[in-house]
Amino acid sequence: QVQLVESGGGLVQAGGSLRLSCAASERSSSTYTRAWFRQAPGKDREFVAAIHRSSGNTYYADSVKGRFTISTDNIKNTAYLQMNNLKPEDTGVYCCAVAARIGTDPAKYTYWGQGTQVTVSS
Repeated sequence: QVQLVESGGGLVQAGGSLRLSCAASERSSSTYTRAWFRQAPGKDREFVAAIHRSSGNTYYADSVKGRFTISTDNIKNTAYLQMNNLKPEDTGVYCCAVAARIGTDPAKYTYWGQGTQVTVSS
């Protein structure tokens, strides 16, 4: 059982920045891919970004390309999501997840964190 703990959420004005962190309790084949998803009130869970920690390959949702950057620190076993130029539509609960293979389908992700709230005011 992999434990994931997110931190770094908060309230920020439009145009501001936040950095989310996701610490994993272990490193194994089930954690090769680290990803971030978000869910706004009344909406479905949405893919945000993913990274394969060995290859470094990354994927981003079109809505965040050029503004968000996903990265990992393999020594700390932690993934990060740097969010710049935040918009009100970025508001939601951001959850990190892990999977063996990279992808955008949340059903492919095995373990999930509890989530951290990000609120962007206009």
